[in-house]
Amino acid sequence: MTRQHTDPVVLLQDLIRIPSLNPPGDEVACAQFCADILDAIGFAVTVIGFGERRVNLIAHPPGRPPGGNLGFSGHLDTVPLGGKAWTYPPFSGECVDGRVYGRGSSDMKGGIAAFMSACARHHANTGHCPDVTIILTGGEETGCEGAAALATSPLLADCMFRGLLIGESTRNYPILGHKGVAWFECTAEGRTAHAAMPEFGVNAIYTATDAIARIRAVDLGADDPIIGKTTINIGTFQGGLNINSVPDRATFTVDARTGSADSHVRIADTIQKCLCNAISLQKRLDIPPVVASSNDPFVQAVRTIATRHGIPDRGIATVPYFTDAAILSPAFGNAPAVIIGPGEPDVAHQTDEFCPVDALLTATNLYHDCIEAFGPTSEL
Repeated sequence: MTRQHTDPVVLLQDLIRIPSLNPPGDEVACAQFCADILDAIGFAVTVIGFGERRVNLIAHPPGRPPGGNLGFSGHLDTVPLGGKAWTYPPFSGECVDGRVYGRGSSDMKGGIAAFMSACARHHANTGHCPDVTIILTGGEETGCEGAAALATSPLLADCMFRGLLIGESTRNYPILGHKGVAWFECTAEGRTAHAAMPEFGVNAIYTATDAIARIRAVDLGADDPIIGKTTINIGTFQGGLNINSVPDRATFTVDARTGSADSHVRIADTIQKCLCNAISLQKRLDIPPVVASSNDPFVQAVRTIATRHGIPDRGIATVPYFTDAAILSPAFGNAPAVIIGPGEPDVAHQTDEFCPVDALLTATNLYHDCIEAFGPTSEL
């Protein structure tokens, strides 16, 4: 057993130094790094491809199939860097003033590093592989593509879990659910003409921006009492080929974050009513919200363990971003899922992303206690 295995700070730094930006999407090197460590801890490890250089990883105790125990899920991919300069190189993993900096440090290589370190500690203390199944996915940032592929994988057929820990950024607070998401692409068609004679054309950008103004003004309905309000954001816009022509095509995308599965149909209808006949609508992603029951024994046990590590109990807390829990929980027998990880949600996807060292160490201890609590002798 090496320090690389048991020290979550060193492990996180090493993970940050392996770029896994999505897009374009390439988790191979990062997955292989994790596979080597998990193999040394005693896991049976399988890496499964779901596209060109796109992979998921499954690790479980040898001699039996995955599942039937505690599950941990994390995603290997990160968002791109953005255009702003970083104070510390984004793939350096520099540790400064109690923070590990780098792309993916909070979202969510910190959670992966903490959980693998907790598993390594268990192995060092007992000589045995911990009784957990680890699911590391690709493609989460662009719509849970890896998790969706795993949901139909023969390796996980009929797989059930006692509970799932999703290691996303929560400052180690136990989060019981998150909003759903629906992505739409809208394409406006027009007629090109010389810019000096615009009256002979139909400007697709004008058609699209008129529709955007209507979408921004719509009534999104009542807030969900647990998850909160539905929101809409125009994420991208493309239109026109050259400055001196009337553009005959414009495309924009809509990101809706929803409080209930029922609201997905309503949102689609609402957007459609904002479009004229010259605009087509296509749904690109549809992920429902997910909320674990606060009365579930697994959920209650995780919340109790968290309080023992100084994490205040905030009751039934949810987050606006989506996670692989929305795919994995229903795929595996509606296993209760608690979203809990050391990262800082406020710096996810931002320049100078970081993960606090103290939160990383707390998460490692917390995860280790979960591994012990939900082992083979647990009553849960």
